[in-house]
Amino acid sequence: MFVQQIINGLTLGSIYALFALGYTMVYGVLLMINFAHSEIFMVGAYIGFWVLALLPGVLPPVIPLYFLIIFGFALLFTGILAVAVEKMAYRPLRHAPRLAPLISAIGVSIFLQNLIMLTVGAESKPYPETFGVTQYEFSGIHVNSLQILIFTLAIVLMVALQLFITRTKLGKAMRAVSQNHIVSQLMGINTNTIIAVTFLIGGGLGGVAGVLNGLYYGSIKYNMGFLPGIKAFTAAVLGGIGNIKGAMVGGFLLGILEALAAGYISSEYKDVIAFVVLILVLVFRPTGIFGEQVTEKI
Repeated sequence: MFVQQIINGLTLGSIYALFALGYTMVYGVLLMINFAHSEIFMVGAYIGFWVLALLPGVLPPVIPLYFLIIFGFALLFTGILAVAVEKMAYRPLRHAPRLAPLISAIGVSIFLQNLIMLTVGAESKPYPETFGVTQYEFSGIHVNSLQILIFTLAIVLMVALQLFITRTKLGKAMRAVSQNHIVSQLMGINTNTIIAVTFLIGGGLGGVAGVLNGLYYGSIKYNMGFLPGIKAFTAAVLGGIGNIKGAMVGGFLLGILEALAAGYISSEYKDVIAFVVLILVLVFRPTGIFGEQVTEKI
């Protein structure tokens, strides 16, 4: 029972961790909470849905190729969407009081939700079942191929992001901008480019998380980003918002706590866990596990 819930928690945590990276990366560079990230996640799920519905009529069912195309499209288009949001809704307000970009983010969130609702309808849509899910059993513990895919893909993307941040010039420039914009500019770093790259990567990871969420739960809806968005934000705060490793660890911890609550208490309480954790972290350790400063966050 316990090991089974840990496996379920790692699956959920993989989605939360990928999702949380977008929040924490934007906060690390701009010191703002991008509340529109929830809708980037939702749009990613819909892009995966549309691509998955079209592929069987275009290409033979080669599963690795399908996954590559689906996640590639979601990563690319949600990354571009996030960059467009930054350029149109946040950049003009970069030097405005902190409340202004917060309100702008909420406005973008509502706009994207309504755009999708008016485009595809308000009802839930079942995710196409193109891939069969194989079940495995080890000493009474059940794991399926979808859980393995979600966990493996999340780990690969998180390791790739960590290598990008620590080993590339763009990643180092991103870390420099997160420390000080003015000094970074004096050192010849184009902060606008770095901020755009931050949104591109964070938005892309959020889009992939949206596809994984759609595959895991089997349905999507125009307002599906709200609750996972709160949980991903909680994961980012739990790990220490602004800290990339913290977002990853926070995502996995939150997923495991949620699965344990569902298994040992009741599945009806699993969503409460995120809010309880968020309150406890803000009250007792607002800097999160990895101790990033949060005194100026919105």
